[in-house]
Amino acid sequence: MKGFDSNLRLQASSSPEFSNGFLPKRQNFINLNLRNCYHRSFSPTMLKLFTSSASRVHHLTPAIRVGSTSPVESPLFKALSQLTGWNRRSASLGQRAFFCSEPTDGEAAAEAEAKAVESDSEGSDSKSSSAIVPTSPRPEDCLTVLALPVPHRPLFPGFYMPIYVKDPKVLAALQESRRRQAPYAGAFLLKDDPSADSSSTTDAEKNINELKGKELLNRLHEVGTLAQISSIQGDQVILVGHRRLRITEMVSEEPLTVKVDHLKDNPFDMDDDVIKATSFEVISTLRDVLKTSSLWRDHVQTYTQHIGDFTYPRLADFGAAICGANRHQAQEVLEELDVHKRLRLTLELMKKEMEISKIQETIAKAIEEKISGEQRRYLLNEQLKAIKKELGVETDDKSALSAKFRERIEPNKEKIPAHVLQVIEEELTKLQLLEASSSEFNVTRNYLDWLTILPWGNFSDENFDVVRAQKILDEDHYGLSDVKERILEFIAVGRLRGTSQGKIICLSGPPGVGKTSIGRSIARALNRKFFRFSVGGLADVAEIKGHRRTYVGAMPGKMVQCLKSVGTSNPLVLIDEIDKLGKGHAGDPASALLELLDPEQNANFLDHYLDVTIDLSKVLFVCTANVIDMIPNPLLDRMEVISIAGYITDEKVHIARDYLEKTALGDCGVKPEQVEVSDAALLSLIENYCREAGVRNLQKQIEKIYRKIALKLVRAGAVAEEPAVASDPEEAEIVAEVGVVSPENHTDKENPVSSDSSLEESNEEAQTEKMAFEKVMIDESNLADYVGKPVFHAEKLYEQTPVGVVMGLAWTSMGGSTLYIETTVVEDGEGKGGLNITGQLGDVMKESAQIAHTVARKIMLEKEPENQFFANSKLHLHVPAGATPKDGPSAGCTMITSLLSLATKKPVRKDLAMTGEVTLTGRILPIGGVKEKTIAARRSEIKTIVFPEANRRDFDELAENVKEGLEVHFVDDYGKIFELAFGYDKQED
Repeated sequence: MKGFDSNLRLQASSSPEFSNGFLPKRQNFINLNLRNCYHRSFSPTMLKLFTSSASRVHHLTPAIRVGSTSPVESPLFKALSQLTGWNRRSASLGQRAFFCSEPTDGEAAAEAEAKAVESDSEGSDSKSSSAIVPTSPRPEDCLTVLALPVPHRPLFPGFYMPIYVKDPKVLAALQESRRRQAPYAGAFLLKDDPSADSSSTTDAEKNINELKGKELLNRLHEVGTLAQISSIQGDQVILVGHRRLRITEMVSEEPLTVKVDHLKDNPFDMDDDVIKATSFEVISTLRDVLKTSSLWRDHVQTYTQHIGDFTYPRLADFGAAICGANRHQAQEVLEELDVHKRLRLTLELMKKEMEISKIQETIAKAIEEKISGEQRRYLLNEQLKAIKKELGVETDDKSALSAKFRERIEPNKEKIPAHVLQVIEEELTKLQLLEASSSEFNVTRNYLDWLTILPWGNFSDENFDVVRAQKILDEDHYGLSDVKERILEFIAVGRLRGTSQGKIICLSGPPGVGKTSIGRSIARALNRKFFRFSVGGLADVAEIKGHRRTYVGAMPGKMVQCLKSVGTSNPLVLIDEIDKLGKGHAGDPASALLELLDPEQNANFLDHYLDVTIDLSKVLFVCTANVIDMIPNPLLDRMEVISIAGYITDEKVHIARDYLEKTALGDCGVKPEQVEVSDAALLSLIENYCREAGVRNLQKQIEKIYRKIALKLVRAGAVAEEPAVASDPEEAEIVAEVGVVSPENHTDKENPVSSDSSLEESNEEAQTEKMAFEKVMIDESNLADYVGKPVFHAEKLYEQTPVGVVMGLAWTSMGGSTLYIETTVVEDGEGKGGLNITGQLGDVMKESAQIAHTVARKIMLEKEPENQFFANSKLHLHVPAGATPKDGPSAGCTMITSLLSLATKKPVRKDLAMTGEVTLTGRILPIGGVKEKTIAARRSEIKTIVFPEANRRDFDELAENVKEGLEVHFVDDYGKIFELAFGYDKQED
């Protein structure tokens, strides 16, 4: 309790024999340190009672019990004397303070109490909070007592326990009992409430306070302890246990008063060997525990000083009370009246306590060894540093770090900006003032590490030779003239200005066209360092702008990491998949990239970790994207977009021959003279397996061919070396097909020295045969054996399109494609005109179909006023394939032509494909993807294409090999398309 002194001093004799293992000899006071005592046994309030009433404790000459051994001669007492360190031969120590009584010594207790009252009549009017004094009624006279519930552990005779009484009626009754000099009550342990949660202590206490009368009686254990009320302070009552009680019946409900029987221990033989052995084992266990726990020593000293000598029953009660047993086990000991059984129960609890003490000691020892080991290492390291410093062998860590950082910045000190130098100097000064063991030291060290390692003012020597750059670009990539031209322009401007500048270029196109690889080629052509990072799915702004240094594990952003990695301030940075930026709770990375990719802002780019501006104006940024529509407009506005549409068949053949085949040969370990892929096979591979705009799938298929050839060659070589293993018919067939013969298998082992001419000739023939048949030929006939069945089939389904069917041109993320629009009549009848649409079309295409239906009816009214086809026919328009989602406005003219073909019952012109958006007035609007659609038309062997007039410039910019052999018509009104589609008879005439 607050303000209570936990050091209890009791005046004792100054006899020289008064010494033990815990106190120095010739000490005039017994200092019982109970600072850490268990709350269930000795509370601070009890200690105050001892302190305040020391003058009133009466020392009485102990009466010799009948039938018991003298305390001095008792072997039990001798064991306890050795256990506690007390020597009872002193006459002054033979006196004891009498605090409790038992049924076995009731008369002696009464006589002692009477003498105590007579000798201390003057102090009978002391405060109610004084120490326990003998009372007028004897404990055995108390047959009706107040029943007080004890929530946690039972109260044992001879021990103190504080309880809190919340009921004002019970508290008033207790105070009244003390005033009437009958300060006794019954302390009974509460039973478990089956409906309550045992883990909730607060709720359990609330439930106890709510129990009244019979309900409370049913929750109490029958056996309890007669307790003397030592003091009452507020709602706290200090109880001292005297003897065991058993509830017989209830007298009154509020406050709960019960009749009790005083329980006596069963008779036992003091000289019984079993009881003696059990008691000595308890004492031995106590001695072992006392060696490890200082808490129990205080309990033993206090108990013997204030309660009296240890007897067998008291020894059992003492052991059970101070051990850490649970409430049920302690109650079982309290209810046991057989002394031998009680000693056995106590012994079991003590053994468990001993094991717990050993585990505690082991844990404490392990932790102490760990801590002492770390301290020893720290001290040795500090001594080693001091010795090295004195000898001049090595400076301390802080000086070495500062020297390393200054050494880094010294060569480029003039190029480092002034504001950065100032920050570095401030941080170096701060580093010297910090302790090496502090967390701030590591933060400052890492910060200085990043600041000093960046290439401030370091630039790589650029290549301004246009001819050399052109040669490098042509070596790495075939075609892509527009991209190469833009890079050569950049180099030319840098040569005229004498210095380079940073730009932001965005390469957009379908997958596999070489967007990422061309960035590496550009860096090689410009002689710049190359750094690539992908932002696909990036949702954290800190990846670009860095973390604040206050965070644990903070790191700079990608650009600072890039500069550290490349070691120059003018690298080429490839930002891949910029159209797939994410957006999460950590911010919008697309907005963070605005500062990075804006030429007006990136000269003072601020990273959150460095917190100093960095000049990124000399960095050349190259971004890649599949669809630029997914890039936010503010970010797209800062880029120079270069579209890479894809490759036509001729370009793919060149790329496969010049680049992909060479790479695949090297990767698979196949020599060029061992395999040959014919032009027809390569063309079939491109047309039937790799129709995508890019060449990534083409590279996979070529690698697949060479892997299978490598497997065949290895199997054939293994069979030739070990013919006995060639029991597999498939391997034998491969050997026969490849025709590999090993000359070592025909060596005459019986005549190893023999070298006749016939053997040499056979070896030469075998070598010639091996060279002749070892080469594997891949042509169109056996291509399927290596790459499987064709994936694509001819997109041109009809040699002559039937009525109501027209070929259109579409753009996809994989490149261009051709598709048919089909229309048919569902039902004829007056006034049944209508249009059904299928083919998984988007909202834009559905609107285009409605517009096409309206424009077609208008044109039929102009061309054939008497034709009521659209008014009386229910039509169905379908765009295969139905599993592929389709959307876009460029199918309008194709839909109109399909509807008019059905209305006029006339098929459209052979080898005709068209694309274009149509308005209600019949005007043709421009579309996108001209190159992709042109490539798709060539792939389907279409010779005549219709484009909007506004796309003439886009078509003129295409390469000549793309436009070669095509008849292209540019129109701005649908009337011209009608003439091209249905006027072929007139043109032939």
